[in-house]
Amino acid sequence: MLRSILMGMVAGQRSMTPLAALAAAAQRGTLPHETPGGRLMEHPVIAAGGVAMAAAEIAGDKMKSAPDRTVFLGLLARTITGGLAGAALAPPRRGLEGAALGIGAAVASSYCGLAARKWAMQRWGQTTTGFVEDAIVLSAANMIANKK
Repeated sequence: MLRSILMGMVAGQRSMTPLAALAAAAQRGTLPHETPGGRLMEHPVIAAGGVAMAAAEIAGDKMKSAPDRTVFLGLLARTITGGLAGAALAPPRRGLEGAALGIGAAVASSYCGLAARKWAMQRWGQTTTGFVEDAIVLSAANMIANKK
């Protein structure tokens, strides 16, 4: 269940990154296939959509007009993807628990991550901190999704 929590934390930072990481892991065969979420992420259209949405979010995050991650729609997206990822990474027959843990971690991580990012932006600016955050989040998501 630790993977569900950790990927929920990733969703709190970048809402679409869990979808991209899970899709890539599903394509490589390193995602648990016995879960419905794992089978869903194997579908090429779902996988391509997850990657495209993650790329768009990463690019949009650097824009001055980017809203805080805790606005309603941003938080909604994070809870949905945190829940989906949490369920997909949970052991068989524990998907609901995994989803709940992923959602909780996504919400908590959203607020903590926003506070940290605002602090860092005062010092290093929006673009620089965004790229650093992206590197951390993408690396973490791939490690979490690909651990068997």
